[in-house]
Amino acid sequence: MDRGHQDRILEQFTRQAVPFSIAPAIRNQEALNRIVTMAEAGPEDTVLDVACGPGLLVCAFAKVVRHATGIDLTPAMLEQARAFQQEQRLENVAWQQGDVLPLPYADSRFSIVSARFAFHHFLDPPAVLKEMRRVCQPGGRIVVADSAPEAAKAAAFNAMELLRDPSHVRAMPLEELRSLFLDAGLSAPRIELYRLRGELEDLLSRSFPAEGNADRIRKIFEDSLETNALDMATSRKDGKIYYSYPVAILAANN
Repeated sequence: MDRGHQDRILEQFTRQAVPFSIAPAIRNQEALNRIVTMAEAGPEDTVLDVACGPGLLVCAFAKVVRHATGIDLTPAMLEQARAFQQEQRLENVAWQQGDVLPLPYADSRFSIVSARFAFHHFLDPPAVLKEMRRVCQPGGRIVVADSAPEAAKAAAFNAMELLRDPSHVRAMPLEELRSLFLDAGLSAPRIELYRLRGELEDLLSRSFPAEGNADRIRKIFEDSLETNALDMATSRKDGKIYYSYPVAILAANN
């Protein structure tokens, strides 16, 4: 990974570790269970979650699989992950600090390899997906969940996200995510779409934009109330602005 980008990831996610890990939308069990279901996870599976953050998906998998591993670059995120694991009283879990290129695992090590809200932070998503495929067993499953803005609105969405989170690189429209799977040699992915809903000031309270950018973000959201320029279905109620991130879950057999 590019050293400057790695530093941005570490800075942002060290600061975001606690507020991100406790955000209701991120902890939403129904959304986590959608990914577990899409992965067709069962008691014989071994799972790797790439860029696992606070370990929420790892722990969701651990409740139904033989063993689940999470790898992440940021020690502060892994601290949250270990605390969450203890809170859930899960034993069949391991954590590793490390980068995604390359993944520090042997070929065909896991039967399920997943990534949730991580691909928009990668400088080289095709290379990461190929690494995920390498460490996944033949016949195993690969699952990616990420923001997937409408193609015509992706540029506006990404410009806003980069202001909000300097470690953001680019969220891809669904068509591009689908092509990513095919280009990596995977089968055509099964796809499920949903919306991750929240309130703007709550979002900003767990984001760390550069000085002055929070007001720019508020203006962008305000302007999008009439145009939906961000593909976030923004609305106002009781003086607050609400949004819903467009999310796609893609699952394919290796």
